Amino acid sequence: MGSIDVLYRDDDLAVCVKPQGALSQDAGAQSVPGLLRAALGAAQVWPIHRLDQAAGGVMVYALTERAAAALSRAVQNGQLEKTYLAVTQGTPPEPEGAWTDLLFHDQRRNKTFVVTRQRKGVREARLSYRVLAGDGTRSLVAVQLFTGRTHQIRVQFASRGLPLAGDGRYGGGKAGRLGLWSWRIRFPHPQTGETMTFSRLPPADFPWEELASEEIASKLEEIC
Repeated sequence: MGSIDVLYRDDDLAVCVKPQGALSQDAGAQSVPGLLRAALGAAQVWPIHRLDQAAGGVMVYALTERAAAALSRAVQNGQLEKTYLAVTQGTPPEPEGAWTDLLFHDQRRNKTFVVTRQRKGVREARLSYRVLAGDGTRSLVAVQLFTGRTHQIRVQFASRGLPLAGDGRYGGGKAGRLGLWSWRIRFPHPQTGETMTFSRLPPADFPWEELASEEIASKLEEIC
């Protein structure tokens, strides 16, 4: 791996593109914090949010303890807006919608399940989606998360018979990359309060071929 694409940095934070396969939490030189420390010459990097190891895309990290506290509050207050792109097997029943589920994460198996009643460890999960393209076999979907549960997008889609491409854990097969990408994040700057927005498309190869079309580009521009 060895390097990382940094979209923005200042004294308080850095925004980067997490490579698929890298850990978003600190786990040595090849994790995203390790790659950022090397790229920026920073002594410390604070993770603010998580992204599944097999997924890639835009993330923000704090470079000071004060910025980490402010950004963490933004996450808790729902001010870190996260929009993902996902490739699903099959097509959602409606072109756009919102889903709420109860999820339980089994830490021993590192797997999340949709459940029907509250009990210890069960947490509510909410998202909205919009279908950007589809051929009946696969669909390209924009997803906005309102909660940040472990494997949330993967589980909520898989539970409706729409596993993500390449997601062997939840029934989507193991061929190629996982069809999940953090496309855009938006958050208030921890010092100035200014709204910061950053986006990056995934590589235009499997399973992201649809992104090469002008029609998809225009639909992404419509997502405010």
